[in-house]
Amino acid sequence: MTSEIRVDLTGGVLTITIARADKKNALTNEMYGALADTIEQAQQDRHIRVLLLQGDGDIFTAGNDVGEFAAIAAGNGPSERHVQRFLRALANSTVPIVAAVNGKAVGIGTTMLLHCDYVVLAQDAQLIMPFVNLALVPEAASSYLLPLRIGHVRAFEMFAMGEPLDAQTAVAWGIANKVCANDQLRANARLMAEKIAARPAGSLRAMKKLMRDAEKLVSQMNSESARFEERLASAEAKEAFLAFAEKRKPDFTKVAPQ
Repeated sequence: MTSEIRVDLTGGVLTITIARADKKNALTNEMYGALADTIEQAQQDRHIRVLLLQGDGDIFTAGNDVGEFAAIAAGNGPSERHVQRFLRALANSTVPIVAAVNGKAVGIGTTMLLHCDYVVLAQDAQLIMPFVNLALVPEAASSYLLPLRIGHVRAFEMFAMGEPLDAQTAVAWGIANKVCANDQLRANARLMAEKIAARPAGSLRAMKKLMRDAEKLVSQMNSESARFEERLASAEAKEAFLAFAEKRKPDFTKVAPQ
């Protein structure tokens, strides 16, 4: 377990904290591996009744470490991308998942919320999906789940524009359950996790399994992953990551679409 993913089991609630605040909780391959291991193990551990996801500092997560994206685009990525294991673990988990989101939830920081069962947002929370801005495509089965949740036109706007969605709108659209004051976020999320943990765990797992088609979600993830890898190797993605490194706005008009 990497020190950048902390876990604590108390009262049947396994709290998973993304703890890389100095890097805006950006997720590395190693961190994805730790998250995947934790969720997979929780699925088999009957002492764990609820998972609670949260981030240290003033941001939930900046999403995937962009430096690793750039390395993959340049052909220097890791031999195994643990993000795929993490996403499959989310899709297959029948353990109820609560999320406490403060500040920005970027990319996978937002798409993972579509696999959570109860989402609490701080007043300053912003959900952002900049996949197209980076010349990529959505992941985590979000290309299926988000239109299903909020409708095609809203989902298209979130994906295509990559602009922040505020906490109140996220609740109104059905992406999250409630908004609370920033300083009450963890207490609110913990209280809900404890309430869920007090319910019959077997019944909850059976209910969640009925509510989700895990096979469909994994199939969609596989399709997204194949297209994601193609996009990472595209000229558009190279322009996006070069512009990011050079701290300038990318110019996609000079790149022929692939």
